[in-house]
Amino acid sequence: MSERTELEELGEFGLIDHLTKNIEHYQPSTIKGVGDDTAVIDRGDHYELVTTDMLIEGVHFDMSYTPLKHLGYKAIAVNVSDICAMNGKATQVTVGIAVSNRFPVEALEELYEGMLIACKAYEVDLVGGDTSSSLSGLLISVNAIGRVDKNKIAYRSGAKENDLICVSGDLGAAYIGLQILEREKSVWKENPEIQPDLEGHDYVLERFLKPEPRADINELFAKENIIPTSMIDISDGLASEILHLCKSSKVGAKIYEEKIPVDATVASQCGDFNLEPSVCALNGGEDYELLFTIKQSDFEKINQLTEIKTIGHITDASEGVCLVYPKGEEIFIKAQGWKAF
Repeated sequence: MSERTELEELGEFGLIDHLTKNIEHYQPSTIKGVGDDTAVIDRGDHYELVTTDMLIEGVHFDMSYTPLKHLGYKAIAVNVSDICAMNGKATQVTVGIAVSNRFPVEALEELYEGMLIACKAYEVDLVGGDTSSSLSGLLISVNAIGRVDKNKIAYRSGAKENDLICVSGDLGAAYIGLQILEREKSVWKENPEIQPDLEGHDYVLERFLKPEPRADINELFAKENIIPTSMIDISDGLASEILHLCKSSKVGAKIYEEKIPVDATVASQCGDFNLEPSVCALNGGEDYELLFTIKQSDFEKINQLTEIKTIGHITDASEGVCLVYPKGEEIFIKAQGWKAF
């Protein structure tokens, strides 16, 4: 009898590496396959970008506190974010859903309404898909297609020593939003008569339930004539993503803890859960901001943009990937992130 290996022994990324290690490409137009935010296909005068993401009930979302319209929006948004991470523009999506009979037609109409709102917001065409029955709840699979000029594409693998590490927006808000929803769910389960107390938490709840891909940052790059040397979107937490980027680029990094952007609202709410703001930013996930590197010569262009913060620099691979505290103490970064298994 062959030895059984449990999925949790490998984890999501280990499983991906294991399953894809023997993949061969037969088409000369396939420029990049597994290992980046999207696949890259040569279409002559430009690259086509292709990505797929699944959202599964009980794993990625909880129907007890997830509005279907928000869920539909998020399903499109997270795929658009992958296209943005390649410095591209999303153009089309297809949507597959598997649904059980506990969902009425009206519920699916609400789900699709959210999808169409996102498609309109990001000028993406919904061009097809598939539907199936499910015995275990709702499953959504979205395939997104985009494009990027060949001279503007940003892979994970292009970071070089002394490049500056930058991030858009702020981090950790989605994780705090999730913690608030889980807390209120626990209270409600103990006493269904108690109404959820969500007042004053609008920002973090929206960041979790209705994330916005940073297509505006790609537009800023074009306006300022900046091409990131590497880029990735932050779906699994800053720690996981900087490790992915450094692994692909074969470099090390130093991230300065006091430079990590955390909204003041998030910082104050972290105390309610005995969490450090930087821990939420590093390990929370679901922020869908962009983490990228630039040449030092582009610093003045980036420094004037309020939506972008410089948080560190790339080092030699031998130095590892480190978090530097204000007093100079350094620790090696480990990915905690969200576990898929």
